[in-house]
Amino acid sequence: MATGQSSYGSVNNAVYAMTTVQVQVRVPEKVVQEIDRWISEGRFANRSEAIKTVLVLYQEMDRTRKFYQTLLERSEQARRKPDLLIPLEEIS
Repeated sequence: MATGQSSYGSVNNAVYAMTTVQVQVRVPEKVVQEIDRWISEGRFANRSEAIKTVLVLYQEMDRTRKFYQTLLERSEQARRKPDLLIPLEEIS
């Protein structure tokens, strides 16, 4: 794979589009072995790429969780005011 690209495609491109700051991170040896396995399988070019991609995926998961919570709250509001809003259960 080309430098800056992984099997995660556009997620990884977003990682490289950002201004970066170097930080030191300590992780268990087994985690490093797992990352190295991903690299040997061609999923990532290096450890840095793997760690940055995992962090971006976590951020996206967190945003999705927050969005889902907003939808649940909106659905609860819809149950209280059915004339104005549609509950999630009614959307197909």
